[in-house]
Amino acid sequence: MCVGIPAQVIEAGDFVARCRTRNGEEQVNMMLTGSQPVGTWLLTFLGSAREVITEQDARQINQALDGLSAIMSGEEEIDVDHYFPDIKPA
Repeated sequence: MCVGIPAQVIEAGDFVARCRTRNGEEQVNMMLTGSQPVGTWLLTFLGSAREVITEQDARQINQALDGLSAIMSGEEEIDVDHYFPDIKPA
């Protein structure tokens, strides 16, 4: 399974950008989105930028990833509403 990770451009290049992610800095392939200015948020998959996203989207995605990490680590008390505030019961 491939999970998208938000990344913020900290050094722009034509084909590769240096980005900050929840896992530290990494080089991101920019061939699908084109060069983006410093500060831009991207959704990355396997080291490639696939989509330009807003800072709010990046925050929500990172929050959901934190929730998934908590679940996978076996935390007993998971506040679903905190980690996934945009998911409403049917």
